[in-house]
Amino acid sequence: MRTIAIIYLILLFTACKQTTPVKDESPIQLYPGLFEEVQSAHIFADSKTFADAIPKKTPGEIMTDYRKQKDQPSFQLSAFVNDHFTIPAPAAANYITDTTQDVSAHIHSLWKILQRTPDKQETGGSLIPLPHPYIVPGGRFREVYYWDSYFTMLGLKEDGDTAQIDNIINNFVWLIENHGSIPNGNRTYYLTRSQPPFFSLMLELNNRPVSNYLDALQKEYDFWMHTSQKETDEHVVYLPDGHRMNRYFDKGTWPREEAYTEDLQTAQRPVNHKSKEAVYRELRSCAETGWDFSSRWFEDGHTLKTIHVTDIVPVDLNCLMYHLEMTLAAAYREKGNNAKATEFEKAAKQRADDIIRYCWDDSKGWFMDYDFKKNSRTGIPSLAGMYPLFFGIATQVQVDTMMRELQAEFLHPGGLVATPIETGQQWDAPNGWAPLQWMSIAGLLKYHKDSLAGEIASRWSHLNIKTFRATGKLLEKYNVVDTTLAGGGGEYPNQDGFGWTNGVLMKILHMQEKGELKYP
Repeated sequence: MRTIAIIYLILLFTACKQTTPVKDESPIQLYPGLFEEVQSAHIFADSKTFADAIPKKTPGEIMTDYRKQKDQPSFQLSAFVNDHFTIPAPAAANYITDTTQDVSAHIHSLWKILQRTPDKQETGGSLIPLPHPYIVPGGRFREVYYWDSYFTMLGLKEDGDTAQIDNIINNFVWLIENHGSIPNGNRTYYLTRSQPPFFSLMLELNNRPVSNYLDALQKEYDFWMHTSQKETDEHVVYLPDGHRMNRYFDKGTWPREEAYTEDLQTAQRPVNHKSKEAVYRELRSCAETGWDFSSRWFEDGHTLKTIHVTDIVPVDLNCLMYHLEMTLAAAYREKGNNAKATEFEKAAKQRADDIIRYCWDDSKGWFMDYDFKKNSRTGIPSLAGMYPLFFGIATQVQVDTMMRELQAEFLHPGGLVATPIETGQQWDAPNGWAPLQWMSIAGLLKYHKDSLAGEIASRWSHLNIKTFRATGKLLEKYNVVDTTLAGGGGEYPNQDGFGWTNGVLMKILHMQEKGELKYP
């Protein structure tokens, strides 16, 4: 009897394992075959739509129905999808702008529209439920995003909404504790990657001791720095002198579920004899950078098919890691652990030295990304080169030298372009982005380049407000070269909302009102 009982329990466990969805499985895992067919059939204009769809039945029931029906002559895939899934609407889809409001009042009212209450678990859906309210960017971005949130929080801080700032931070702590990192966004298909690590900067906005978040900070650091002492191990790169720096790296080697058909197309004719799996990893790793896509990641400086993100030590990522190390040092010192504090201070000092050694290009007068495979800088100028100013890593002489390049190559009527290169990608000219305007403005102020900081802020805020007056919208990105045209390029249309645009504009407007930014 005992043997029979054991066999029964094994069979029961196996059956449960086969029929119960594993926690955090993504749509391509939950709906094998169906997911690929829907995306390949282009039922939706945006690949992300089906990745975000909410199932009306359990995945097992949906797959059973699909297998029974798919080979029948009368089977219609689009009808099947609509019968079995609720199709998500864009964030703030029904919001109508009150054009009589000034832009600050508009942003204030938008926080409530873009706020999401604590989530409920969706069986078979891709959303990772968060325990606290949060702000989504808007449009197709119906979930929280890691680095977006910092710039959104700048505006919440100006609005005095400290409760929402705490909610966002606490959600990210929860993600670190439950998933080992802060993913790109709270979707299961984002769990293979993170985004630019702004968590330590977020803690500066809530006026609490950083030691309160020591465990989360350490786990965040461990995610980026874990290593098995190989030449490279995921996010860690060993430089010729044996020092460690960081790169972006996605664990996945399949198409992004939210950009499935686009990735299939890119991988059709890979260059340099790369496998499709290698191309998919590069595309996914680029999504971790937040700059998807840009010339800074292209080996030829122009073509997406030459993407090689995992060969690159990005200057902005390593500046963020410098700040994380300094924050950990402060947290350990608050806890009285001076030995650990000193360890992290030394690590930060070494990283700052290495950023200057490997990323500063004296001939260009700019901080560049470093290609560790070629042992040379990439030669692609971008606003990532302004991060050493924001974090106080650059020398005054370097900053003085950079001013010519910044004004000659990046500054345009509407603000700063992400790069001076036109490729048709959204993180290249002619587009400007709120987070890069802010990192540049704040960096310039740190080195007393007040007039230029004020000029950039004035041009950017004027463009934002002019577009708002004409359209009733604040957008994800803007054409800063020809301000009569909308921002474009990339894999999807320009989005309305928009979290980080709202946050940075609110910050700039308040600084202008208080005289902290000079008018040109």
